[in-house]
Amino acid sequence: QVRLVESGGGLVQAGGSLRLSCAASGLTFSSYTMGWFRQAPGKEREFVGAISWSGNTPFYADSVRGRLTISRDNAKNTVDFQMNSLKPEDTAIYYCAASQFSAVTLSANYAFWGQGTQVTVSS
Repeated sequence: QVRLVESGGGLVQAGGSLRLSCAASGLTFSSYTMGWFRQAPGKEREFVGAISWSGNTPFYADSVRGRLTISRDNAKNTVDFQMNSLKPEDTAIYYCAASQFSAVTLSANYAFWGQGTQVTVSS
């Protein structure tokens, strides 16, 4: 019923930019905080950033702060992810997720997850 679908992943050069998008359906999108996580091979799933239900107060992990902009369009039920100055360590599967809780960095607080999209940054 609830679907979160990421798109926009692919191969990029180090120093380049990438835009990901997440389309949501089957939920009252505007009532959820939307987060982005990533998981590299052999690593735990890592919080990247999130944006509140209102679209205000985006919050970013230290590793991407200054490079990442997350935005949302509640009319379209979409969340965008724009990251610049990509680094090889950004290589991971990127997931969007929906949460009803304020502690946005905790993956356990997210009720719904997309299937992920692969981002590979070549050096």
